[in-house]
Amino acid sequence: MPQVQLIPASAEGALDAAEEAVDLLLDTGRAPGDVLVLTTGDPHPWAAHELSFGEAAYWALHDAGDDVFYADAAQAGRAAGRPVVVFAVNGGPAGATAAALPTALARAGTLLIVCGDPQQVNSVLGTGV
Repeated sequence: MPQVQLIPASAEGALDAAEEAVDLLLDTGRAPGDVLVLTTGDPHPWAAHELSFGEAAYWALHDAGDDVFYADAAQAGRAAGRPVVVFAVNGGPAGATAAALPTALARAGTLLIVCGDPQQVNSVLGTGV
């Protein structure tokens, strides 16, 4: 079971918190290809940009596994597992977090970092993290 780390953040601040977490991971020697970032609300700007070139090109970047990959939490099932998953609870439809967080946990090899409201996250995971 991966270690779960919670970074308290509002829906508006969750993406920034996730970015800081990714920067810290990379600064401490984590390979970019080890990190998957999932968002429940608006896509990360990188994902929005890459998707503008089409789904096939976007998922080819995922499959190459050379860099940090950003995806919608609803697509967590399509994403391959990576050692670290950063999960940004940045809004989105009601139930998006509850639906995607267990999948994110399953995809995380050693560490799941959740950026979001602690009460909401704990209610989904059923544990205090």
